[in-house]
Amino acid sequence: MVAEGTTEEVLQHAVGHLMGSAVPGIRGNVVLAGHRDSFFRPLERVRIGDRVEFDDGRSRHIYRVESTQVVAPEQIEVARPTANPSLTLITCYPFRYVGPAPERFIVRARLIDDQLGRESQDGSDIPAGG
Repeated sequence: MVAEGTTEEVLQHAVGHLMGSAVPGIRGNVVLAGHRDSFFRPLERVRIGDRVEFDDGRSRHIYRVESTQVVAPEQIEVARPTANPSLTLITCYPFRYVGPAPERFIVRARLIDDQLGRESQDGSDIPAGG
């Protein structure tokens, strides 16, 4: 479940969509934040090349993980807009840390397809079923 905003209240109940970031399926950077000990716990096992599927109720957007990195909390450039359709997932790091974690784990992925079978808007990605 994804809700608008990244306040603590939102993150207690859902993954938060960073206000002002893109929405899935269009050009730009969709930025989602979630707690490492709830919704984003599976990110501990994410690997380059993994698929991330996002169902918005109308269509399913499929992204492929291109990179992961650990950054300081003040490194907000990871949320900057992008020219191509992309997805950035942000959670605290280390995953098994007790208390407020000192770093952030970032997953970057690019849109490769949607359930309608269209290629992503930049035309450089694989078609449905690929």
